[in-house]
Amino acid sequence: MPIQDDAAAARRAVQDLKAAIDTLTRHYSDTVDVRRLKADVARLDEDVDLLCGTAQPRSAAERPPLEVIPDNEYAHDFWMDAEDEGLGQSHRRNP
Repeated sequence: MPIQDDAAAARRAVQDLKAAIDTLTRHYSDTVDVRRLKADVARLDEDVDLLCGTAQPRSAAERPPLEVIPDNEYAHDFWMDAEDEGLGQSHRRNP
């Protein structure tokens, strides 16, 4: 099967998912789960476009500006009150 046929099949599958979720929305109304499904399918639709090369690249005006982070030394006390990520506690123990 040529790639164009595969891409078209993927697009049809995403459109079928959209239609199925629209049907579910009538039964479950606008719940968080339905909104998540809609967002997931929208992402799939975008991903198929990106994969198959049909998505239009963002213009420079639409892209967020890059933030330059200087590569120099920080002051010694910069991290004094920082907490370990994932531990939720600082290194210091209060008596």
